[in-house]
Amino acid sequence: MKKTLKFEVKLDENHLPLSIEMCSDDSKPEKNIKALILSAWSAKSKETLRVDLWTKDMPVHDMFILYHQSMMGMANTLERATGHNKLAGALRDYCEFFAEQTKIKETK
Repeated sequence: MKKTLKFEVKLDENHLPLSIEMCSDDSKPEKNIKALILSAWSAKSKETLRVDLWTKDMPVHDMFILYHQSMMGMANTLERATGHNKLAGALRDYCEFFAEQTKIKETK
């Protein structure tokens, strides 16, 4: 079985993203995407290939939330994939610090 996930990016005259749309073989297009962080592992070159895009109207506060949620997801994946609870916990601790510093989560 093969599936396709496609991102379409509309650019302005300076090649900056105006809009991002995501669609797949089995779902309706998501048209209200303001940022995209995509990482892929190249087994041949042993490096991460990355695409980071955000639209002109992406609020900084929302970018902080995107990063926080992405890092929390990475901590969960790290724990599930490797069983390394201590490293995953350290990343979660950093995420807590990040949330406090960016004020996406108020300190107690």
